[in-house]
Amino acid sequence: MSLTKDISELLNAKIITQDTADNIRAYYKSKGGNSTNRLFIVFGVLGAILVGLGIILIIAHNWDELSRITKTIFAFVPLVTGQLFCGYALLKKKDSTAWRESSASFLFFAVGACISLVSQIYNIPGDLSSFIITWMLLCFPLIYLMRSSMASLLYLIGITFYATEISYWSYSSESFTFWLLLITILPHYYSLYKNKPKSNFMIFHNWMIPVSVLIILGTLADHAETIMFIAYMNLFGLLYIIGNLEFFKQQKTRNNAYKILGSLGTIILLLIMSFDWFWEEIIRDELYFKELIRSSEFFASAIIALLSFGILFFKLKKRSVNEIKPLELVFALYIIIFIIGTYSTFSMILINILVFAIGILTIKSGAKQNHLGILNFGLLIITALVICRFFDEDLSFVIRGILFVSVGVGFFATNYWLIKKRKVNE
Repeated sequence: MSLTKDISELLNAKIITQDTADNIRAYYKSKGGNSTNRLFIVFGVLGAILVGLGIILIIAHNWDELSRITKTIFAFVPLVTGQLFCGYALLKKKDSTAWRESSASFLFFAVGACISLVSQIYNIPGDLSSFIITWMLLCFPLIYLMRSSMASLLYLIGITFYATEISYWSYSSESFTFWLLLITILPHYYSLYKNKPKSNFMIFHNWMIPVSVLIILGTLADHAETIMFIAYMNLFGLLYIIGNLEFFKQQKTRNNAYKILGSLGTIILLLIMSFDWFWEEIIRDELYFKELIRSSEFFASAIIALLSFGILFFKLKKRSVNEIKPLELVFALYIIIFIIGTYSTFSMILINILVFAIGILTIKSGAKQNHLGILNFGLLIITALVICRFFDEDLSFVIRGILFVSVGVGFFATNYWLIKKRKVNE
C-alpha cells in the first residue's frame, strides 16, 4: 500500500492524530526532496563535465583549419562561459548546491583546457608537472568562492597526480609542495564535517584524503628507505585511530575509509614482515643513528607517531583503557620490534606472534559483539598468516596441511556457534 493510503487508514482507525499524520507526510516529503536534490547535483555536475568535454572535442575536430586568432577565441570561450555560470550561481543561485557544483566543475575543466590550448597555439614550452600545478593553483579559489566540494575533490586528485609526477616519475624531491597544498583544503573538509557530516561529498573526502596521503608518503623516501616501513605503519595506525573516533564510528563501515585503510594496511604490512628475508635485508642495510635522525624518513615517522600518540591520549582522557582496540597499539609495538630487527631476525617470530594475537583478539571481539563480520575478519587474519607460512621452506607438507585443516574447521565452528547463539537469543 502507498504511504498516503496507510496514513488515511491509520487516521480512520484513530490510531494517530491529524497532527501526527501531517508530521509524517512532511518528514517523507523532505526525504524525497533531499533525494531529488542529490540526483540533481549529480546530474548537474556530470552534465557540466560532459558539455565541456563535448565542446573541446567539437573544436578539436576542426582545429587545424582554424586561424590562430580563431583558435585563441575558442580557447577562451569555455573559460568565459564557465565564469559567467559561476557568477550567475553566486548572484542568483547561491543557495543551490547543484548550480554551484556544476558551474564550478565546468569552470575547473575550462581553465585546464584554456591553459593547454593557449600553450599549444603559441608554442609555449613547459612540462606536465608545471601545467598541473598552474591549473590547480588557478582553480583553488573555486573551492571557497563557490563552496564547491567537487572542485575540492578535483583539486585533491590534481595535486596528488602532480606530486607523483615530480617524485615517482621524475625523481625530484619537491613533493613537500603537496603537503602545503593539501593543508589548504582542510578548512573546506572541516566545513563539510560541521555542516554536512553525512553527505556524499564528505564520504568522498573521507576516502580521497587518506588515499592521497598514502600514495604521496612514499615520495619522502631518500637515504633511509627502510625507515619508511615505520612511517607507513605509523600512518596506518593513525588512520585506524581516527576511524575509531566517535564521529567515524557512527558511519557505515563502507564509509569509514580511515578504519578500513588503517586495519587492512596494518595487517598487510605485518604479513609482509612475517618472512625472515625481510629482517635479513634490514640487518644488511646498516642504519647509522647520526644519519638516521637527519633523514626525511625519520622526521615523517616521528611526526606521524606523535600525532597517533596524541589522539590516543585524547581518547584515553574520555574512555577507559579497555576500550582501546588492539590495532590501535600495533604501530607503537612495531617501533620496538623494528629496533630489535636491526640486530636479530627474532623480530620475525615476534611479528608472527603479534599477527596471531591480533587475529585471536579480533575473533574474541566479534564473538563478544555478536558480529559475524568482525569475527570472520579475525579468522581471515589467521588464514592469511597460515598462507604466508605455507611458503616457508622449513615446514613440511603435513604441518602445512594440518594448519589449513585447523583454520577451515575454525571458520566453520566459530560461525556455526555464533549463528546458533543468535538463534537462541532470538
